[in-house]
Amino acid sequence: MNSFASPQTLTALPFPRTNTGKPSADDLYSRVFDAILEQRIIPGSRFTEESLGDMFGVSRSSIRQVLTRLSHQQIIILRTHHRPRVAATDVEQTRQTLHARRLTELTLVRLACQQPRPQDLNRLRDLIDSERRCLERDQRGPAIRLSGEFHLQLAEMAGNAPLAHFLGSLVPLTSLAIAQFDAQAEGYCVWQAHEGILDAVERGDARKAETLLSRHLDYLEMTLLNAGSVPSPNRAAG
Repeated sequence: MNSFASPQTLTALPFPRTNTGKPSADDLYSRVFDAILEQRIIPGSRFTEESLGDMFGVSRSSIRQVLTRLSHQQIIILRTHHRPRVAATDVEQTRQTLHARRLTELTLVRLACQQPRPQDLNRLRDLIDSERRCLERDQRGPAIRLSGEFHLQLAEMAGNAPLAHFLGSLVPLTSLAIAQFDAQAEGYCVWQAHEGILDAVERGDARKAETLLSRHLDYLEMTLLNAGSVPSPNRAAG
């Protein structure tokens, strides 16, 4: 079975490229992850490095680097003598991931409130604006990815590298669950929720930031776990 969606949908979304026309490693990662989140690469499906390279117009070595990065995030499953495949998350895995995120992020947001730097705040506001524009354009994959990126960059502000690294293993799995469960979690005015959290961080109001973050995670948990327990008729077959 073909691992990809119909040919009409295979064109990768436009992202900034280097002057040589070759996408940077981060750019290519974003484009491949977006394709997974939009299910242009079917959940649970297997594919080859060659087919994915052809899809994005890059070499096997470039694709291999991206797949390795995605495998570290448990988005892609790599096994010797097997073709790579997209992970298929389940309700229990999602429940555990969200529980771990809550414990980790509440600590990180408190730390981020201690000494917020203007350059970090500005970078996060730019990210929120990009997320908002993607939602307005109905670019679901990039919107989900950017939503997760907000949490990762906020974690970097906290200045605790081990906790931020741990969160980096949890957020992509949440993004995958949102995409695969066909939930509307990313439509929950997410950028407004992020904006409220960031405003509290900028004021150094740790109590408010924690409350807003906890409310945001509550909604994610309710939406994802409910959606995951009831198969969606519109979900792509694995």
